[in-house]
Amino acid sequence: MQNFTPLQSLIGGLLIGVSASAMLLLDGKVAGISGIFAGILRPVRGETLWKGCFLAGLVAGGLLLRLLLPQAFAFGLVRSPAALMAAGLLVGYGTRLGNGCTSGHGVCGVSRLSRRSIAATAVFLATGALTVFVINHLFGGSL
Repeated sequence: MQNFTPLQSLIGGLLIGVSASAMLLLDGKVAGISGIFAGILRPVRGETLWKGCFLAGLVAGGLLLRLLLPQAFAFGLVRSPAALMAAGLLVGYGTRLGNGCTSGHGVCGVSRLSRRSIAATAVFLATGALTVFVINHLFGGSL
């Protein structure tokens, strides 16, 4: 197994869980990235500042990681720009169709034992596994 990092994965998972729990417990809000992003595209008075700061923090965290630990971005995913754009559009469409994303359903909804979120997360995982199978076995790993 390549890139097996159990300690870093555990720490990352704990940080995600603690931050999502803190947001729910302290402010009563679910840390669903697609919903937060949608709230920036369709602003609601009194909600825009925290949503903008949340998204800016995500981007700043990624940029800081890139600056401090560039090898974290050294992975071998080779796809055409067209395939990456199509994938992004399909993820965006699926997010709207599922009324939420993996962070909202998978992290926050499953932890609250939401049946809708458990079903959505199962569909996310099954669709991802099926997509990898189809691309790797039917398209020969290239697209």
